[in-house]
Amino acid sequence: MRADAVRNIDAVLQTGARLLAEDPGTTIATIAAEAGVDRRTVYRRFARREALRDAVLHTKLDAVDAVLSDARLESAPATVALYRFLEGIIAVVRRYPIDTDQMHCDDESYARMLDQRERIATFIRRAQDEGLIRSDLPDGIAAALLHQIVTLLASQYRDRDPAEAAEIAVDTLLRGVGRN
Repeated sequence: MRADAVRNIDAVLQTGARLLAEDPGTTIATIAAEAGVDRRTVYRRFARREALRDAVLHTKLDAVDAVLSDARLESAPATVALYRFLEGIIAVVRRYPIDTDQMHCDDESYARMLDQRERIATFIRRAQDEGLIRSDLPDGIAAALLHQIVTLLASQYRDRDPAEAAEIAVDTLLRGVGRN
């Protein structure tokens, strides 16, 4: 694919992710206009809005897989892995703000999403075993807090560099918001 075609598809996917997150009924014409491409360009690649939505989901899942691998959740020191994960995942959520829970998933995509969540949960258990994260919390609380912190920093603090946002996320997750 030519470089300009790749840029156009990327613009369509990112714009589609943002607009579909805001309004699942957004038209392809609206997405094309916002992405700065002709709607025929979008229709050549995606016959229907659902095909575009599915492509956004697959692209986001691919990006999350890359972050999980790059963070080395299984092998890097827990603190290093946490920073790497947060910096990468904040960038991905900003690029593709649509929540995978609000999208239609085929069986393969759903299995990938569950696998990603399990990899994160396994990392959190490792971080708890190593004493980085409290182990006396009810099951799922640390993962839920991590998810909410990422969502907040990705959506409401877009002016912050992902590395800076990751520092805030780690500090908030590990130290909370109380006075020390």
